[in-house]
Amino acid sequence: MSRRQPARESAARTYPRALPIVPVRARGLTVEGADGRRYLDCLSGAGTLALGHNHPVVLEAIREVLDSGAPLHVPDLATPVEDAFVTELRRTLPAGLADHARVQFCGPSATEAVDAAVALVREATGHTRIVSLTGAGHGTPPDVRGTEGESGQSPDGRRPSPLGTRCPFGLAGADGAESAVRWTEAALSASSAAAGPAGMLVEPVHGECGVLPAPDAWMRATRRITAARSIPLVVDETQTGVGRTGVFWAVEHSGVTPDVMILSGAIGGSLPLAAVIHHDDLAPRRPVAVPGPFRGNQLALAAGTATLAHVREHGLAERAATIGSRMLSRLRSLAREFPCIGDVRGRGLMIGVELVGASEPSEASTPSKASEAAQAADSPAAGDAGGATRPGGAIAPPPSPEGRVHGTARPAAPELAAAVQRECLRRGLIVGLARRSPSVVRLLPPLTITDEQASAVLDRLTDALTAAAHAHPREDARPSSRPDRQPDDHATPGRSRT
Repeated sequence: MSRRQPARESAARTYPRALPIVPVRARGLTVEGADGRRYLDCLSGAGTLALGHNHPVVLEAIREVLDSGAPLHVPDLATPVEDAFVTELRRTLPAGLADHARVQFCGPSATEAVDAAVALVREATGHTRIVSLTGAGHGTPPDVRGTEGESGQSPDGRRPSPLGTRCPFGLAGADGAESAVRWTEAALSASSAAAGPAGMLVEPVHGECGVLPAPDAWMRATRRITAARSIPLVVDETQTGVGRTGVFWAVEHSGVTPDVMILSGAIGGSLPLAAVIHHDDLAPRRPVAVPGPFRGNQLALAAGTATLAHVREHGLAERAATIGSRMLSRLRSLAREFPCIGDVRGRGLMIGVELVGASEPSEASTPSKASEAAQAADSPAAGDAGGATRPGGAIAPPPSPEGRVHGTARPAAPELAAAVQRECLRRGLIVGLARRSPSVVRLLPPLTITDEQASAVLDRLTDALTAAAHAHPREDARPSSRPDRQPDDHATPGRSRT
């Protein structure tokens, strides 16, 4: 089957190129291939499987709908299954939004949910521009559909992201976040009320550009800035929702109440489902037709209700925070042992490990360049066209969308990350790479992962790092002092600590 696939399917396939397996059975964290090998799955359907594969409560919910004789698909019509889903969803929403929330179903993909949210705020405000952040995923590669800069340009109109060691201002931590706040505030202040944005679109954690959590202080400042200008704040929880980051919705880390939430991914309990949640103040003044017929799949709604309730009733978000903290701590200890680990970051069970090379930082990361970036950040922006207005009226170039490295950050090593992914697979561990930052190994285990399974995952990742590091000596990747393990130490999950 794996040989026939490339001959019969489009070259647009992504996962099969890095993960040449044929899964035939799965349960929880474990996937079994057609060859009989078993794997620990830390990709979890790109993070959509909050409860792992074939969880009993999800299967039972699906069976109940099938056995009831209910219609399997009725777009937007009220049904007992839909009513139960909306009731359970409202129980989980952030305080401040739940009592004023309206649910709008759309097509089942994140892309369609983003399109629906953009259309909603444009209709509510009468404006067209959407401010988003460089590197954000939002369902559609490479850029959010329907967003544009002030001069009709995209993607250069995106605001710089205050995220990670590769901050666009060449700064670190709070300094980068503060510069991003000033840049955004200046950009929005420069817009007249008549030409202001229709909304600002953010992710609490940027998954596709390397698992970069947005600083809580930056999120709060962004909420303050948008609220003061009556600009709807749209939070995309496609990858971060349903307990993944250690709270039910990642925006809760900062205590922020958004105007709109984009939900997809895990809310369908492993089946395709998407919805837009919005404050009733943004309710359309006239009925708005949402395109696409697939807005009421009863199996997805039932599976989603079971998943939401199970996560809520069993405290799995809190469990993700606890076990994720342990995994992050051990990975950070591992970073002191492996020079090739440039950064370990994440929240809850959304974890990224950035692999780096040995060469010196580029010219863009020198103190003088970082200072120039910081000075540019202090200049008022010329709107979403991508420049900053200097006192004389000239437009300064915006920070690089790829980001400048600060301090001692070393160049990214995507080839090494790909080697680690291959070595993980050899040892029975499935991991992903960030689409826009392929030097970042992503761990997205289900919230049901046990302590023993978490240890097995990290053991196999450590073995894979060791093997890949020895195969890439020019990356200065080899562990500083650690006895090498045998490559197949944990190749068969049934033999060890799973």
